[in-house]
Amino acid sequence: MTPAVEVSAVAKGFTLHNQSGVQVNVLDDAKLTVAPGECVALGGASGSGKSTLLRLLAGNYLATEGSVRIAGTELVGAHPRTITALRRDTVGYVSQFLRVVPRVPAREVVAEPLLAAGTARDDAEAAAETLLARLNLPRPLWDLSPTTFSGGEQQRVNVARGFINAYPVLLLDEPTASLDAANRAVVLSMIEEAKARGAAIVGIFHDADARSSVCDRVVDVSAFTPADRR
Repeated sequence: MTPAVEVSAVAKGFTLHNQSGVQVNVLDDAKLTVAPGECVALGGASGSGKSTLLRLLAGNYLATEGSVRIAGTELVGAHPRTITALRRDTVGYVSQFLRVVPRVPAREVVAEPLLAAGTARDDAEAAAETLLARLNLPRPLWDLSPTTFSGGEQQRVNVARGFINAYPVLLLDEPTASLDAANRAVVLSMIEEAKARGAAIVGIFHDADARSSVCDRVVDVSAFTPADRR
């Protein structure tokens, strides 16, 4: 089976321009493959590069060297339009923080990925309402901007937005953070359903129980820490 996610010989460093141009190397010779229907957790100590690797997969960061392929598309050196299309059609991303335009209601925030993919507004908003209800977000909040919500409420909007489209690849950064037990269980069931339909999932799960529940294996990102940072 062809991997949906392929990372090979990837290095990533950052130049700290506000600190005299100091170069900080975060990843070296990173490798990862994820098959359709598989959920892989990124493990390792804080600062080992888990979030950096996830952002490389999302196209938010550009690898210093190596190859990052998502559903056969090479991200390293890709045109920005290619990255935009990949995010629209292929990759769902649930980050730790919900970033939205103020005054846009939660229903529309969740529906936006379907609208961008060409789904009719009525159908997109109906799908958004179904997910918001499943995640127990009170109906009176659907017409309000998530910028006013609690952390747990914002996370539920974030999850709904990431899962509303049947993306072949899902990237999850602490998807159960800030959630109570009932909504945590809902999110874990959504992950299992995505696996069952063949989505390749890469996630960071500090919740050990959640990790053991849905992940097929753990990749220790500490193994890719550059020698000068060990």
